[in-house]
Amino acid sequence: MNDILHDGGATLAYGALGLALMVLGYLVVEVTTPGRLGHQIWTEGNRGAALLLAVKLLGVGAIVTTAIITSADDLSDGLLGTAVYGVLGIIIMIIAFYAIDVLTPGKLGAILVGGDNVHPAGWVVAAADLAVAAIVCGAVS
Repeated sequence: MNDILHDGGATLAYGALGLALMVLGYLVVEVTTPGRLGHQIWTEGNRGAALLLAVKLLGVGAIVTTAIITSADDLSDGLLGTAVYGVLGIIIMIIAFYAIDVLTPGKLGAILVGGDNVHPAGWVVAAADLAVAAIVCGAVS
């Protein structure tokens, strides 16, 4: 019974941490793109904004999952490691976004959420986010 309670508490703790990191990922997309992200996705049906957010959340989720799987048996050490790797992954995703922004004409954030269709640059940013997540996952393991 104690194992079930301990594991349940650990699940809640990791779940809360993962959710907090995904909220941070949401805020990163909110800051790097013009306009209100929620309005663009749920009211305007902006596919570019939805792609950016979806891939960011998938990347953060992969990093958090890998950090949990590879974490030490000690819950506090595991939570700390997961938090550190999650934040580092998000920081590297931000750096990748701005590196692509420097290499492309115009403001990347505006290009990605402008118009009704997903701009081809959106797929480049999506691939970069997934690649960063994979690299961080590899580093964690």
